[in-house]
Amino acid sequence: MAASPTTAVAAAEPHMSARRLIAFFALVFGMFMAILDIQIVSASLSEIQAGLSATPDEISWVQTSYLVAEIVMIPLSGYLARAMSTRILFTISAAGFTVASLLCATATSLNEMILFRALQGFIGGGMIPTAFAAAYTIFPKNNQAGVMALVGLTVTLAPTIGPTVGGYLTELFSWHWLFLVNVPAGILAATLAWTLVDFDEPDWHLLRRLDVLGLAAMAIFLGTLEYVLEEGPRDAWFESSTLVALSLVSIVAAVIFFYRALSVEEPIVDLGAYVNRNFAVGSLLTFVLGIGLYGLTFLYPLFLARVRDYNALQIGETVFVTGTAMFFAAPIIGRLARKIDPRIVILAGFVGFTVSTVDLLPITADWGFWQLFWPQVLRGFSLMACMVPINILALGTLPPHKLKNASGLFNLMRNLGGAFGLAGISTVLDDRWDLHMERLRESVTWGRWAVADRLDALAAHFGSLVGAIQDDQALKQVALIVRHQALVMAFSDVFLVLAVLFGSGIPLIILVQRPKGGAAAAAASEAH
Repeated sequence: MAASPTTAVAAAEPHMSARRLIAFFALVFGMFMAILDIQIVSASLSEIQAGLSATPDEISWVQTSYLVAEIVMIPLSGYLARAMSTRILFTISAAGFTVASLLCATATSLNEMILFRALQGFIGGGMIPTAFAAAYTIFPKNNQAGVMALVGLTVTLAPTIGPTVGGYLTELFSWHWLFLVNVPAGILAATLAWTLVDFDEPDWHLLRRLDVLGLAAMAIFLGTLEYVLEEGPRDAWFESSTLVALSLVSIVAAVIFFYRALSVEEPIVDLGAYVNRNFAVGSLLTFVLGIGLYGLTFLYPLFLARVRDYNALQIGETVFVTGTAMFFAAPIIGRLARKIDPRIVILAGFVGFTVSTVDLLPITADWGFWQLFWPQVLRGFSLMACMVPINILALGTLPPHKLKNASGLFNLMRNLGGAFGLAGISTVLDDRWDLHMERLRESVTWGRWAVADRLDALAAHFGSLVGAIQDDQALKQVALIVRHQALVMAFSDVFLVLAVLFGSGIPLIILVQRPKGGAAAAAASEAH
């Protein structure tokens, strides 16, 4: 039975050494690479599309294939880490990620790129949960809040600066360097992990007891779910027979997976961690946080590209503000998480996140770097204020033998939050854009003096053209203005929906129990 937050297993304090510290940094570095590669291609898809002679619809699979494969590996990594040990799993993951990155850089066709990106995502997914579990395994409890600040910074910073890094690499070199940059870093991470990691021992008999049916069901369930969420907004959701069929397949696979997880002696994923209230509520909170993390990382560049017509480099320089704010917030939040009740820090984070989104409601087509500056700063601080204490409360109260499995589940919830959030955001944005265009078109009539005045001014602008052509060009410009303004209004509506969503997450904090053991509690109790 899972330990409750008030009866967490007390283990002997681990001995900290320079060797283990360097090994941990190698794990965090690998996790950073795997998460960074989700978004590093987002600002450079048009360049990759041109290089591979793909269509706009096809090139989206460069991201989709990575996400589908990664989301399957993340929960599986807990089982593999117990069977193979952290050292072997991480080394294989880092080395495989490096090879897959090299293959992506040398891809000459779209099919090759999709295959290599799927391989990269699947193998790289094994690196993400290991740093979370290791943070509670190798560090004394009084250091865990500061360590989780580093882990939280890595998890939130990587997707945030992904478009910036990708934009610079593509602008200065070529899109191939989006993947080549991983090669030396991956070799270093794999070498350090194999040489220095000694946190645990393998339990090879687990591989002989592998629940193949449960594994297959989990892969089909999560893989098809991710595909439906990725493609749904583009294919009008259930108007597509393919998405309907895959949704049914996902539901059936989910039923089989949960049945196997609850009935077999050694399930692929042990769901027992959810008996712990803090872990269950923390997973819900990190799901909401995933919507904000990936959703706004998607919305800011999209607004700047489609409304302001910024290039990849300009977008990267603008959205880098959030990453800078996170960097400065990390040590502050780490100290606060040790000094006060972590639930207060989470509350402040969700309130700040909500306010940072409300600040975007008056957005206009003229907003640029400085108008987005303070909402991004507040978002960066709020992300760290949420991420660090949620990690501590959710994972820090679990017994050590449940950490590897729970870490996979916890990271899965954040990624699922991002997947559901992006699907919902894209759908709402498109629907509200259509609605606002329809309403604005109803207002743009010949009888309104403002419309006639604007048409006359635009026609005069095309004074060198023949009269009929003047009028035609003026009408086209008005149509573009209507379309442009409707898009800005749709962005404002999406920000409102997100503000309500983040605000609705605040009551969940009440359900979190203040732990009586672990880093967070020990530190908080010192302050009282």
